[in-house]
Amino acid sequence: MKLLTTNTELREQIAQWRRNGERIAFVPTMGNLHNGHFRLVDVAKQKADRVIVSIFVNPMQFGKNEDLDKYPRTLEADCKGLTAHGADAVFTPTPDMMYPRGLDVQTFVEVPLLGDLHCGASRAGHFRGVSTIVCKLFNLVQPDIACFGMKDYQQVAIIRQMVSDLSLPIEIVGVTTERAEDGLALSSRNGYLTPEQRAIAPKLYQVLQQLRSTIIAGNHDYRSLEQQTRLELNTLGFTADYINIANQQDLTLATSPEHEKVILAAVSLGKTRLIDNIEI
Repeated sequence: MKLLTTNTELREQIAQWRRNGERIAFVPTMGNLHNGHFRLVDVAKQKADRVIVSIFVNPMQFGKNEDLDKYPRTLEADCKGLTAHGADAVFTPTPDMMYPRGLDVQTFVEVPLLGDLHCGASRAGHFRGVSTIVCKLFNLVQPDIACFGMKDYQQVAIIRQMVSDLSLPIEIVGVTTERAEDGLALSSRNGYLTPEQRAIAPKLYQVLQQLRSTIIAGNHDYRSLEQQTRLELNTLGFTADYINIANQQDLTLATSPEHEKVILAAVSLGKTRLIDNIEI
């Protein structure tokens, strides 16, 4: 596996693959990789001749009081895992490379409406940071395919909308959430949990499964169900940011049973923010 550290190295490698007529898949990450990330690489390998992974902890998507400085950086272990899963190259830019003029004057990409809902309502500027860096990475890598984990359900919807709106010739592949044996969605932030919190964390998915069953059984009083679920999670030891029953098509809050639904959840457990979702 090749380690690419500059835009020039990246472009030269991409150009070589293109000259060979090879199809390229891209997996953007922030590192501290786990089996969920490696599953994205596995899927990417099934769909393309070459797989490139980026590792970049993007400062634009972190709020002032969030964990940018503490976010784990594990490049050596990440590269070993990527090599084992057959990635062809990893691109590791620095903030100075990606934002040479600084964040305050950086051109940005923003997806309205979708980016203002759910996590966007409580993390101002987060999805602007996500869509900007993903768009920039897309321009650098110019992949045919890009793979994203469906744990970040809203993020995938935003990236798909951005690609559609900007007419980018990239297929976005959503990959099913990887979970631990007890149901907890794999996340780099799970490492922040204490042993006691880790024992509680799987209850989030259990509660979402119960809520899904209640809706399937015919209860469509969505706002009441959301409130009851927030209270239940708070009783279990979480601090619920939101539990929203939304339409899959546009992520607006569901008001009737006609459309396919998704339950979106964000909670805190101690100082650790956890997100999860389940489709109906």
